[in-house]
Amino acid sequence: MSVFAGLPPSRWFAALKREWLLYHLGDPRFRFMWDPAPENEWVALDCETTGLNTRTDDIIAIGAVRIRDNRIMTSERLELLVRPEKRRLSAESVRVHRLREQDVAQGISADEAMMKLMYFIGSRPLVGYYLEFDLAMINRVLFPMLGMGLPQPKIEVSSMYYDYKFHQLPHHARDSGSIDLRFESLMKDLNLPLWSAHDALNDAIMAALAFLKLRQLRAG
Repeated sequence: MSVFAGLPPSRWFAALKREWLLYHLGDPRFRFMWDPAPENEWVALDCETTGLNTRTDDIIAIGAVRIRDNRIMTSERLELLVRPEKRRLSAESVRVHRLREQDVAQGISADEAMMKLMYFIGSRPLVGYYLEFDLAMINRVLFPMLGMGLPQPKIEVSSMYYDYKFHQLPHHARDSGSIDLRFESLMKDLNLPLWSAHDALNDAIMAALAFLKLRQLRAG
Protein backbone atom coordinates (compact mmCIF):
# COMPACT_ATOMS: atom_id res chain seq x y z
CA MET A 1 0.00 0.00 0.00
CA SER A 2 1.26 3.49 -0.82
CA VAL A 3 2.50 5.58 2.12
CA PHE A 4 0.27 8.34 0.69
CA ALA A 5 -2.94 6.28 0.79
CA GLY A 6 -5.76 8.05 2.55
CA LEU A 7 -4.18 11.50 2.34
CA PRO A 8 -6.17 14.36 0.77
CA PRO A 9 -4.73 15.56 -2.58
CA SER A 10 -3.03 18.65 -1.12
CA ARG A 11 -1.22 16.64 1.55
CA TRP A 12 -0.45 13.85 -0.91
CA PHE A 13 1.30 16.35 -3.18
CA ALA A 14 3.23 17.87 -0.27
CA ALA A 15 4.31 14.41 0.94
CA LEU A 16 5.38 13.40 -2.58
CA LYS A 17 7.36 16.63 -2.99
CA ARG A 18 9.06 16.03 0.37
CA GLU A 19 10.11 12.51 -0.64
CA TRP A 20 11.40 13.75 -4.00
CA LEU A 21 13.48 16.49 -2.34
CA LEU A 22 14.88 14.11 0.26
CA TYR A 23 15.83 11.65 -2.47
CA HIS A 24 17.77 14.38 -4.29
CA LEU A 25 19.27 15.94 -1.15
CA GLY A 26 23.02 16.32 -1.67
CA ASP A 27 23.93 15.88 2.02
CA PRO A 28 21.75 13.48 4.06
CA ARG A 29 22.89 15.05 7.34
CA PHE A 30 20.33 17.78 6.73
CA ARG A 31 17.24 15.59 6.40
CA PHE A 32 16.06 17.12 9.69
CA MET A 33 15.04 20.29 7.82
CA TRP A 34 12.06 18.30 6.49
CA ASP A 35 10.95 17.11 9.94
CA PRO A 36 7.70 18.50 11.38
CA ALA A 37 8.42 21.96 12.77
CA PRO A 38 8.16 22.54 16.53
CA GLU A 39 4.71 23.92 17.24
CA ASN A 40 4.49 27.72 17.32
CA GLU A 41 8.17 28.25 16.59
CA TRP A 42 9.80 30.30 13.85
CA VAL A 43 13.20 31.76 12.99
CA ALA A 44 13.57 35.41 11.98
CA LEU A 45 16.47 35.88 9.61
CA ASP A 46 18.48 38.68 8.00
CA CYS A 47 21.69 38.91 5.94
CA GLU A 48 24.05 41.77 5.23
CA THR A 49 25.90 41.65 1.94
CA THR A 50 28.59 43.39 -0.12
CA GLY A 51 25.86 44.67 -2.46
CA LEU A 52 22.46 43.95 -3.97
CA ASN A 53 23.42 41.68 -6.85
CA THR A 54 22.36 38.15 -5.87
CA ARG A 55 24.65 36.66 -8.53
CA THR A 56 27.92 38.39 -7.76
CA ASP A 57 27.80 39.88 -4.26
CA ASP A 58 28.63 38.00 -1.06
CA ILE A 59 27.10 37.57 2.37
CA ILE A 60 29.17 39.27 5.08
CA ALA A 61 26.88 38.84 8.11
CA ILE A 62 23.94 36.67 9.18
CA GLY A 63 21.60 37.32 12.09
CA ALA A 64 18.86 34.98 13.21
CA VAL A 65 16.70 34.62 16.30
CA ARG A 66 14.14 32.03 17.33
CA ILE A 67 10.53 32.94 18.07
CA ARG A 68 8.49 30.76 20.40
CA ASP A 69 4.78 31.40 20.89
CA ASN A 70 4.63 35.18 21.50
CA ARG A 71 8.21 35.60 22.65
CA ILE A 72 11.42 36.47 20.86
CA MET A 73 14.06 34.19 22.33
CA THR A 74 17.04 36.54 22.27
CA SER A 75 19.03 33.95 24.23
CA GLU A 76 18.58 31.63 21.22
CA ARG A 77 20.19 33.71 18.52
CA LEU A 78 22.78 33.29 15.81
CA GLU A 79 25.16 36.08 14.85
CA LEU A 80 27.81 35.31 12.24
CA LEU A 81 30.48 37.29 10.41
CA VAL A 82 31.13 35.76 7.00
CA ARG A 83 34.33 36.11 5.01
CA PRO A 84 33.44 37.21 1.44
CA GLU A 85 34.77 34.86 -1.23
CA LYS A 86 34.79 37.14 -4.28
CA ARG A 87 33.89 40.75 -3.73
CA ARG A 88 35.87 43.26 -1.73
CA LEU A 89 33.93 45.69 0.42
CA SER A 90 33.25 48.98 -1.28
CA ALA A 91 33.34 52.28 0.58
CA GLU A 92 29.55 52.40 0.25
CA SER A 93 29.19 48.95 1.78
CA VAL A 94 31.37 49.92 4.73
CA ARG A 95 29.33 53.08 5.22
CA VAL A 96 26.05 51.15 5.23
CA HIS A 97 27.01 48.13 7.35
CA ARG A 98 29.92 49.60 9.35
CA LEU A 99 31.84 46.37 8.67
CA ARG A 100 35.38 46.86 7.41
CA GLU A 101 37.67 44.57 5.44
CA GLN A 102 39.57 43.68 8.60
CA ASP A 103 36.28 42.85 10.37
CA VAL A 104 34.96 40.38 7.81
CA ALA A 105 38.43 38.93 7.23
CA GLN A 106 38.03 37.38 10.69
CA GLY A 107 34.74 35.79 9.68
CA ILE A 108 34.03 32.16 8.86
CA SER A 109 33.63 30.80 5.34
CA ALA A 110 30.24 30.97 3.64
CA ASP A 111 30.01 27.15 3.67
CA GLU A 112 30.65 27.00 7.42
CA ALA A 113 28.09 29.75 7.98
CA MET A 114 25.49 27.76 6.04
CA MET A 115 26.15 24.67 8.18
CA LYS A 116 25.64 26.66 11.38
CA LEU A 117 22.55 28.34 9.97
CA MET A 118 20.87 25.09 8.91
CA TYR A 119 21.40 23.53 12.33
CA PHE A 120 20.08 26.68 14.01
CA ILE A 121 16.93 26.83 11.87
CA GLY A 122 16.09 23.14 11.94
CA SER A 123 12.66 22.73 10.37
CA ARG A 124 11.20 25.99 11.69
CA PRO A 125 9.45 28.35 9.25
CA LEU A 126 11.44 31.44 8.30
CA VAL A 127 10.38 35.03 8.95
CA GLY A 128 11.89 38.14 7.43
CA TYR A 129 11.46 41.51 5.75
CA TYR A 130 12.00 41.18 2.00
CA LEU A 131 13.15 37.66 2.77
CA GLU A 132 13.36 36.82 -0.93
CA PHE A 133 16.68 38.67 -1.24
CA ASP A 134 18.23 37.02 1.82
CA LEU A 135 17.16 33.58 0.62
CA ALA A 136 18.53 34.19 -2.87
CA MET A 137 21.92 34.97 -1.32
CA ILE A 138 21.78 31.99 1.04
CA ASN A 139 20.51 29.53 -1.55
CA ARG A 140 23.30 30.45 -3.97
CA VAL A 141 25.75 29.11 -1.40
CA LEU A 142 23.58 26.12 -0.51
CA PHE A 143 22.94 24.76 -4.00
CA PRO A 144 26.46 23.34 -4.46
CA MET A 145 26.18 21.76 -0.99
CA LEU A 146 22.62 20.40 -1.06
CA GLY A 147 21.46 20.59 -4.65
CA MET A 148 18.61 22.81 -3.44
CA GLY A 149 17.82 25.79 -1.24
CA LEU A 150 16.24 26.05 2.20
CA PRO A 151 12.96 24.07 2.18
CA GLN A 152 11.23 25.62 5.20
CA PRO A 153 8.01 27.63 4.80
CA LYS A 154 8.65 31.35 4.38
CA ILE A 155 6.69 34.20 5.98
CA GLU A 156 7.18 37.67 4.52
CA VAL A 157 6.56 40.49 7.01
CA SER A 158 5.91 43.11 4.31
CA SER A 159 3.17 40.87 2.83
CA MET A 160 1.58 40.44 6.25
CA TYR A 161 1.65 44.20 6.73
CA TYR A 162 0.25 44.85 3.26
CA ASP A 163 -2.69 42.49 3.88
CA TYR A 164 -3.36 44.12 7.25
CA LYS A 165 -3.36 47.67 5.82
CA PHE A 166 -5.25 46.69 2.66
CA HIS A 167 -8.22 45.46 4.65
CA GLN A 168 -8.24 48.71 6.62
CA LEU A 169 -8.59 50.83 3.47
CA PRO A 170 -12.01 51.91 2.21
CA HIS A 171 -12.99 50.04 -0.95
CA HIS A 172 -12.50 53.07 -3.22
CA ALA A 173 -8.88 53.39 -2.08
CA ARG A 174 -7.79 49.77 -2.38
CA ASP A 175 -6.21 50.22 -5.80
CA SER A 176 -4.41 53.45 -5.00
CA GLY A 177 -1.05 51.91 -4.08
CA SER A 178 -1.01 54.05 -0.98
CA ILE A 179 0.44 51.43 1.39
CA ASP A 180 3.98 52.37 2.41
CA LEU A 181 6.02 49.16 2.76
CA ARG A 182 9.30 50.79 3.76
CA PHE A 183 10.62 49.14 6.90
CA GLU A 184 10.89 52.40 8.83
CA SER A 185 7.28 53.29 7.98
CA LEU A 186 6.03 49.81 8.84
CA MET A 187 7.71 49.80 12.25
CA LYS A 188 6.50 53.31 13.06
CA ASP A 189 2.93 52.49 12.06
CA LEU A 190 2.98 49.38 14.25
CA ASN A 191 4.39 51.45 17.15
CA LEU A 192 7.49 49.26 17.36
CA PRO A 193 11.07 50.31 18.17
CA LEU A 194 13.34 51.04 15.24
CA TRP A 195 16.92 50.17 16.06
CA SER A 196 20.06 50.72 14.05
CA ALA A 197 19.40 49.33 10.58
CA HIS A 198 21.79 47.22 8.46
CA ASP A 199 22.84 45.19 11.48
CA ALA A 200 21.84 41.60 10.72
CA LEU A 201 20.77 40.60 14.23
CA ASN A 202 18.97 43.90 14.90
CA ASP A 203 17.10 43.57 11.61
CA ALA A 204 16.13 39.97 12.40
CA ILE A 205 14.81 40.95 15.84
CA MET A 206 12.82 43.89 14.40
CA ALA A 207 11.31 41.60 11.76
CA ALA A 208 10.37 39.21 14.59
CA LEU A 209 8.70 42.06 16.51
CA ALA A 210 6.69 43.07 13.44
CA PHE A 211 5.70 39.45 12.80
CA LEU A 212 4.38 38.98 16.33
CA LYS A 213 2.56 42.32 16.31
CA LEU A 214 0.88 41.55 12.98
CA ARG A 215 -0.15 38.08 14.17
CA GLN A 216 -1.69 39.70 17.23
CA LEU A 217 -3.54 42.29 15.14
CA ARG A 218 -4.81 39.65 12.74
CA ALA A 219 -6.04 37.47 15.61
CA GLY A 220 -7.79 40.43 17.21
